[in-house]
Amino acid sequence: MTQIETQMTQLRLQGMAQSWKIMLETRRVHELSFSDGLELLLQAEQEQRTNRRFARLLKNAHFRYQASIEELNFDPSRGLDKSLVSNLAMGQYIEKGEAVLITGSAGCGKSFLASALGQQACAQGYSVEYCNAQKLLLRSKMARLEGSSLKFFDKLAKTNLLILDDFGLTHLDSQQQLDLMEIIEDRHGRAATIISSQLPVESWFDVIGEETIADAILDRLVHASYRIELKGESLRKKR
Repeated sequence: MTQIETQMTQLRLQGMAQSWKIMLETRRVHELSFSDGLELLLQAEQEQRTNRRFARLLKNAHFRYQASIEELNFDPSRGLDKSLVSNLAMGQYIEKGEAVLITGSAGCGKSFLASALGQQACAQGYSVEYCNAQKLLLRSKMARLEGSSLKFFDKLAKTNLLILDDFGLTHLDSQQQLDLMEIIEDRHGRAATIISSQLPVESWFDVIGEETIADAILDRLVHASYRIELKGESLRKKR
């Protein structure tokens, strides 16, 4: 029995090793057939690997809030469509590389909603990157200065879901316009993007600035997107 546990540990079958130990302690190992016992061990290993992957994806995503779909407030006055959120929670928009555009005034729950959708994506095994839009563009600037821009943009392009929070707080300079264009272009039709902003989508053109680039970015975002416009007073005041 000790040799079996040792081999499981050496093979990094931690879920199986833990389940095997429990089966020994409860003497279930003597009650189960070989196939039933093996099935339980495999299920335990699969479950632990899934949980470890979920924890790793959550850590790497750097979410602003720990949030879940179940915690969302669907009060009709907020303008949050429960059927739309339920549809998004299934994750098909990620497979199709579509965008979700969340707008609303400060404190109305945009970041919480984006975090909830992101954590749902992690639970489904997708890689997620959550970041403040301005800080992301600052990172792209630093990557260019360090000569690592190709690696930076490639990593973003391979991320299943990119969440850009607080977009539009400042106008973009010429390099930021190009960097944002490259990020959106790399993801168009291939990977999903969630953008939250205090500004309505029709104001994003002015924030981006340069007409040709703004047209190209918004063309790729708006036409194949889900739109959520949150309403009501700040949720922070209610606390």
